[in-house]
Amino acid sequence: MSLPPGFLDELRNRLSLTDVVGRKVMWDQRKSNAGKGDMWAPCPFHHEKTASFHVNDKDGYYYCFGCHAKGDAITFVRETENVSFMEAIEILAREAGMPIPERDPQAQKQADKRSQLAEINEAANRFFRLNLSQQGGAQARAYLDRRGMKPETRERFEIGYAPPGNALLRALKDQGISVEMAIEAGVVAKPDDGRDPYDFYRDRITFPIRDARGRLISFGGRAMDPNARAKYLNGPERLLFDKGAALYNHGPARAGCGKGQVLVVAEGYMDVIAMAEAGFDATVAPLGTAITERQLQLMWRMSDEPVIALDGDKAGLRAAFRLIDLAMPLLQAGKGLRFAILPEGQDPDELIKAKGREAMQEVLDGALPMVALLWRRETEGKVFDSPERRAALDKSLRDAIRPIADPSIKGHYGEILKDMRFELFRGKRSEQQGGGGERRAWTPGKGRFNGGRFGKGPAVPTEGLKASLIVSGDETQADLMREAVVLAVLVKNPGLALDFLSQLEALQPRTEDHAALLHALLTHAEVEDADELHEKILNDVGRGPLDRLLSHPHVQITPPVRKPDREVAQMCLTEELAKLKARRGYKAELDEGLVDLLAAEDEKVTWRLRQAAEARNKATKAEAEDKTEFDTAENGLELSRDERDAFRALLNRIAPERQK
Repeated sequence: MSLPPGFLDELRNRLSLTDVVGRKVMWDQRKSNAGKGDMWAPCPFHHEKTASFHVNDKDGYYYCFGCHAKGDAITFVRETENVSFMEAIEILAREAGMPIPERDPQAQKQADKRSQLAEINEAANRFFRLNLSQQGGAQARAYLDRRGMKPETRERFEIGYAPPGNALLRALKDQGISVEMAIEAGVVAKPDDGRDPYDFYRDRITFPIRDARGRLISFGGRAMDPNARAKYLNGPERLLFDKGAALYNHGPARAGCGKGQVLVVAEGYMDVIAMAEAGFDATVAPLGTAITERQLQLMWRMSDEPVIALDGDKAGLRAAFRLIDLAMPLLQAGKGLRFAILPEGQDPDELIKAKGREAMQEVLDGALPMVALLWRRETEGKVFDSPERRAALDKSLRDAIRPIADPSIKGHYGEILKDMRFELFRGKRSEQQGGGGERRAWTPGKGRFNGGRFGKGPAVPTEGLKASLIVSGDETQADLMREAVVLAVLVKNPGLALDFLSQLEALQPRTEDHAALLHALLTHAEVEDADELHEKILNDVGRGPLDRLLSHPHVQITPPVRKPDREVAQMCLTEELAKLKARRGYKAELDEGLVDLLAAEDEKVTWRLRQAAEARNKATKAEAEDKTEFDTAENGLELSRDERDAFRALLNRIAPERQK
C-alpha cells in the first residue's frame, strides 16, 4: 500500500510524541519540563532505573543516552509493539483520527475476504469453546485436568473442543455461512472423491492460532482418540493460513518481547501454554513442522537472539542440527540463535511440572550459542586419531559456515571453531603424552605424534640458515631458536600454517610467548594478508611477545623472514619442524630408556636409543651434504666430485693445452 504525499507529515503533526511515549514510560518529574516538551524517563528499551531516555516533543524525536535507541513516533511504536511499518502507521492514524489510505480495489477485495474468513474462524472458535464446557466435552476437560491446565489458562488461550460428526458444519449453516466459505476458512473439508463436506476437526481439543495482529487464522487440534492417525492436526493451508509463515502465540509473545523478555521457541502448543503459565510469556511454537525461513524472520523481528528450547532426545537434537543449516545463510550482525537443550526425555511442560519455573530458567540461562551446537554436531561421538579424520573435520566445519553471507560473522565463526579445534587436539595430546596436563615430547613408534606433511625428503637449508647460530651450540637453546624461526616464518608468510597444521599442533612450545604466538597463528591460519595477520596477532598476544620474537638476531637473518617467499619458507619450515621432531623424540626416548634400564636389562632399550639417535643425527644433516659424492685422491684426500669436475672445466677454458 502506498501512502499519499504529505500523509506522514500530517500524521506526525497531529500526534504528540510525549503522548505516544507516555503510554510506555513514567516521566521523571524532576528532570522533565512539560511546558517546553523536554521530557525524561527510564528507557523502555533496556529497562534501566535512571532517567536517561530523552523526548524532544518539539522536534518529534527521542534518544536514549544509555542504549542509544533513537527515532520518531513511528519508530517507537514499531519497536515497542513489534509491528511492521504499515501496522505502526495504522495504529497511529487511528489514534490521530486520520483515515487510513484506501488500498487498490483488488487488494481491498482480498483484505475483505480475509476478514470474512477470520470471522468464520471466530464463529467456529465460539462453537468449540462452548462444547468444551458442555457435557460432550467432559472427556476433554478431564484430559486437560490431568495435564494440569487450570480453568483460567483455558480461558486465556481459548481452548475448545470439536465434537465428533459434523456438528460445526450444521452450526455454521444455521448462522448463514456458506459451505464454500467454511471450506475456504479451513474448518470444513471437502473430499476429492465427491463425497459430502465434513468437519475438519472432529473429537479434538482445539487451540486457536492467531497472527501477530490477533486475527484467528486457523486451529490446531489434539486428538482424544489414542488410535487417531494424527495426534496433532493443523488446519489446511488457505488464503488466510500459511503454516510456514505463522507462529503459535505470536501476538502475546511479541508483547512479552516488548517488555524485555527473551523469545523462547518451544515445540508444541502445550509447551507454550506451560511456559506462559510459568511466566515465560514470550514463547512461541512452529506449527507442527520444522522451523522455516519465514518463521525465523518473524522471530528475529521480535527478538535479536531467540532461544530454541528443544526436547532433550535424539529427535530434538536432530531438529536443532537441521535448524543450524537453515539459519547459516540468514545470519546478520546482532541476529543469531541460542539453543537450550532440556534434560533427556523431558519437554518444557514436563520439566516445569516436575521441578518448577526455576529449573526451566536455569536451562534457558545455560543456552548455547549456535557455534557451540555446530561444534557438537560435527564432533560428538567421533574419534580424530589420524590426520585424515582431522582433515575431514576441517572440511565439514568449513562447509558448514560457508553459507554465511556476512564476512564478519563468518570470520568470527572461523576463529571460534579454530579455538575449539585447538583445545580438542591439545587435550588429546595431553592424554596421549602422560595425562594430567603434563607436556611431554613426542615418542616415536608409539603413536604419540600425528605426523604431518614433510615432503619427499629433507629440504636443502639456505646458506644464511646454515651460517646462523641456530644450528649450533646448546641443544636446548637450539630448539628454542628453531621454534622462534618457525613462528617468525609463519608470521611473515601468512597462510602457510595451513600446510603444516598437524606438525604445528604437535609442537610443544618451550616458553609462554611461543605458546601464545603459536595459538594465535593457528587461530588465524586462513588469513593470507600479512598486515591483517600482524594486526590480529597483536590483538591476541600484545606487542611484547611479537617484538621479542622478531628482534632476535637468529630470526632476523633467516631468509624467509628477511624477505618473505612462500617456496623458501616451506623448505625452511619443513627442515626445522623435522629437526625439532627428531631431537625431541630422541630426548623422550632417552628419558624413557633410562627409566627402563633401571627396571630391567633389555637389549631392545639400547636398540631404541640407537635408532632414535640415528634419526636425530640424520635430521640435523643438510640434504646438500648428504647427497655430496666424494672421490679419493692419490694422496688419500677425499675430494668432492662436483668441485673436482668444476675445477677441471675451468682449467680447460683457461689453458686447454695443459690438459692434453
